[in-house]
Amino acid sequence: MKKISTSFYDILGISSATICLVHCLVFPLLTILPLGLSHNPFIDLLFASIGLFAILKIIKKSSLLVSSILVVSMALIWISVLAELLLDIHLDLIYFGGIGMIIGHLINYKLHRNQNH
Repeated sequence: MKKISTSFYDILGISSATICLVHCLVFPLLTILPLGLSHNPFIDLLFASIGLFAILKIIKKSSLLVSSILVVSMALIWISVLAELLLDIHLDLIYFGGIGMIIGHLINYKLHRNQNH
């Protein structure tokens, strides 16, 4: 059985965080159009769960800087998602968390790639 590398989880995290960030930025604009769309916080929960899975695999083998960025970013995302689900309050923390996740995964991906070459 082939061992999945950290770079796979970085790519998964970068992709998930980017899609999530685009969703969070574009979706409010789409709700203005008469398409019958409404926000579903469970989509945010799905992205947060994928991101959590990816960072749990990465933080064991990453530097303190990368681990700190990813953990703080994930905390911001989870606070925002849970506030929306439980309290029906939209917090802008999710944007900062998404940007932090992208930055953390990119730094880790570059460090991991430099170590293997």
